[in-house]
Amino acid sequence: MAEGVLTGLARWPVKSLGGEALEAARLDWRGVGGDRAYALLDLREGREGRWLTIRQAPRMLAWSAAYPEAPDDRLDPADPPPPSLRAPDGREWGWDDPGLGQALAGDLGVAVRRHRDLGGQQDLKASVLVTTEASRLALEQALGRPVGLRRFRTNLHLELDTPAFAEQGWAGGRLQVGEVALDLLNPCIRCVIPTRDPDDLSRWPELLRWLHRRNGALFGVNARVVAPGRVRVGDRATVTEPAVPSPPRASTDWDVAPRGAS
Repeated sequence: MAEGVLTGLARWPVKSLGGEALEAARLDWRGVGGDRAYALLDLREGREGRWLTIRQAPRMLAWSAAYPEAPDDRLDPADPPPPSLRAPDGREWGWDDPGLGQALAGDLGVAVRRHRDLGGQQDLKASVLVTTEASRLALEQALGRPVGLRRFRTNLHLELDTPAFAEQGWAGGRLQVGEVALDLLNPCIRCVIPTRDPDDLSRWPELLRWLHRRNGALFGVNARVVAPGRVRVGDRATVTEPAVPSPPRASTDWDVAPRGAS
């Protein structure tokens, strides 16, 4: 058993936009309450109805989304309120503001439709991404420059008494954080999205090259909530590893775009 503490908690209300750091949150089978409950759909010919992501429109990173009216630890995952969006120029937009679509299209260069999906639009459906401080530090030290968690769009960040990248053998184990129990699934294969700096949008291809060369392109582990509840930064975290540690079998964070979504 590995033991430690929850040191970071975040959700991303709109898929591929910047998100919000939290002190507390409610989790259920959908994941962190309100996480990726909204998305932008591409309206370009040949891509109609597909998720728009950072790969097609890197300037999505310059926008952020939040639920300013919702108490973090009581936000109902089954019915999150519409988020507010902050544009690169600092202007605040409500999700239903009539001018938001034009503002997004003008900045992103893509006509979009706003979309709500309460089942969650994580790349591994209805999941939570878990990372560890030991692995973040190891990556940072190997590359010789800071590595921020926002690149990886983490939900739960843990500081545990485990070595770097131990989470790659946790598939089939169990994570307990505060009131919440999660089944640990497969380690997460990373795509090009973490190579984009969330502040200045610059690219850092060496990050992905190192992960591919040295770590099977893996960073973090996906999990699914099996006992819902509330968590708070500072909560005790324990990982019960599988009786026989599994070889790294990776799930993917490549997007699977929905078709015909309204």
